[in-house]
Amino acid sequence: MQILFITSTRLGDAVLSTGLLDELLRRYPRADFTIACGPVAAGLFAHMPCRVRTLVMVKRPHNRHWLDLWRACRGRKWDLCVDLRGSVVSYFLRVGRRHVMRGGRRPGLRVAHIGRLLDLDPPPLPVTWTSAAERARAEHMLAAGTDWVALGPTANWDGKIWPAERFVAVFNALRAANPGLRAVVLYGPGEAERARAAPVLARLPDALDTGGNLSVSQVAAVLARCALFIGNDSGLMHLAGASGIPTLGLFGRSRASEYAPSGPWARAIVAPGPPGEAPMEGLGVDEVTRAACELLREWRDAAR
Repeated sequence: MQILFITSTRLGDAVLSTGLLDELLRRYPRADFTIACGPVAAGLFAHMPCRVRTLVMVKRPHNRHWLDLWRACRGRKWDLCVDLRGSVVSYFLRVGRRHVMRGGRRPGLRVAHIGRLLDLDPPPLPVTWTSAAERARAEHMLAAGTDWVALGPTANWDGKIWPAERFVAVFNALRAANPGLRAVVLYGPGEAERARAAPVLARLPDALDTGGNLSVSQVAAVLARCALFIGNDSGLMHLAGASGIPTLGLFGRSRASEYAPSGPWARAIVAPGPPGEAPMEGLGVDEVTRAACELLREWRDAAR
């Protein structure tokens, strides 16, 4: 059985689609999966079971990247195509069954929209796939016996970023209440990402700096060893939720009603103000600290 799965160019949206993929893997354990996605999201699927290839869609003028995808897929018969991009590509391929998500924004959680494409309610939660080597490397980086708190102080635009000094204040308050915590600071590749993370790293000299050069699946392996994630609305936040760890997403200039993290221990905290337009500065240190302490306590109680 041949399955074509067309997902997002953005990491966060691609992470949210992994729950649907995981459901398809359970339904069709012997199928061959081809994933079409953007370059940033491609690493997310590197260790996905039954994946035979990833078609990386690089955006081109006049939407010619869709023509590239059609050319790459036209030579075979597809038993099933799931298209989360709302494209017309599958209608010009030999496809047995197709599920195409219509484009545009709509109210409600994105993960629920994805689940409804296959009439799944509740929607399947996102997952991550990592290799044994990546898990071993993460174990070497994050020593056992320490409760690691992952901080995600960056985002794809500055309006979504909580002030760096507040990340530091929250972590210090958490450590005062929970001796033995240590921070690990995660961020993406490139100078812009490092510049956004630098103020947090400067104020937490004992934090582990991951350097911004880990692959997506390597980051997932690191997150899986953490006791808590606190971060801005970003692909990293969604990856933390998918990793199954306690995840506190910070929202102001984006809508938690659409993009709250999804996971068994995922929560969102929202700055006061108009939904999707509230300044991040309105989110106070005490409020985030209380939410983080409560989430960490609930997780520890459940583990006993």
